[in-house]
Amino acid sequence: MNGQFDLLLAGAGHAHLGVLGLWMSGQRPKGRIGLISPGPYAWYSGMLPGLLAGRYRAEQCRIPLQALCATAGVELLQEQVERLDSSARCVELADGKQYSATWLSLNLGSIPKAPQVGESLLDILPVKPFDSFLQGWQRWQQAPQALAILGGGAAGVELALAVASQVPQLTLLSSARVLAGHPCALRQRALRHLADAGVRVEEGVAVDSIHGDALVSGDRLVWCGTRVILATGASALPWLALSGLDCDERGFVRVGQTLQSLSHPHVFAAGDCASLTATPRSGVYAVRQGPVLAANLGAALSGQPLTRFQPQRRALALLADGQGGALLSWSGMTAEGALLGRWKDRLDRRFIARHHGAP
Repeated sequence: MNGQFDLLLAGAGHAHLGVLGLWMSGQRPKGRIGLISPGPYAWYSGMLPGLLAGRYRAEQCRIPLQALCATAGVELLQEQVERLDSSARCVELADGKQYSATWLSLNLGSIPKAPQVGESLLDILPVKPFDSFLQGWQRWQQAPQALAILGGGAAGVELALAVASQVPQLTLLSSARVLAGHPCALRQRALRHLADAGVRVEEGVAVDSIHGDALVSGDRLVWCGTRVILATGASALPWLALSGLDCDERGFVRVGQTLQSLSHPHVFAAGDCASLTATPRSGVYAVRQGPVLAANLGAALSGQPLTRFQPQRRALALLADGQGGALLSWSGMTAEGALLGRWKDRLDRRFIARHHGAP
């Protein structure tokens, strides 16, 4: 097979899964289309806390890409993207292969922001990519030790509640207030659950460096140990800033309402790797981008007008509480309980089922 495609999808994030799901139902545009993904599965982040808490099996939390791509009529290229030349419309993979395409779509996600590391004695485990994280977590479970989680957002809180009972001591370090940006009532509910789980919470602690076995904030030592999970804010993949695409000051690809790059209209970007006004980096927004992205990729391939993405003003937040229940936030209102946990479970399982290809 040659390396020329009509369309290449780089990354199997929520938006691209939505695109493939629509194409399975008969909406696939004409042309040769490929999906590049580093592994055989797309992991669903919403079920990761439940997996760590022992409520799910691994196979319940991931989507086999080969079956999905086969049903959608897409070639799966299982490798890591290492470089993009946006002007030449060419991507280079970790194995040295190069592929070019008339149209490109990026849904690559992000990586956790890491502190500056000197001579570290710590075992540091970023929560992304999920494959590597789960391998590291399984290794840690063989000999549990005290643990610190960096990041007081939804991911950090859910992880802390999921694993608190599995380690001798757990500390959650947040550079701002826990769940900053969410309603105060949700934050209070989360802090109560964290306290009940025995999690030590430190707020306003911006860990900016690691020395030996210590986490340091400014000139203050804030934690000592051997194991740290990074669940910090999103950081862009380093090679995006070298791709020639117009990126924001943090390295994310600037896109307009049609989800096209502002500098290279033949490149689309969605989800965490994209920078779009009034659009937070959240799976909820990435899922909503899927149908618009699918419509625009089809329109681009056929020379038709494109559709504009309009981010919703409000987004539902459902956080797993580590005990089978969930915490809810919607339009300033909050709630919690086992019933919400069952609702979250149904939504999560429905997402996985919707993106399974033919057996």
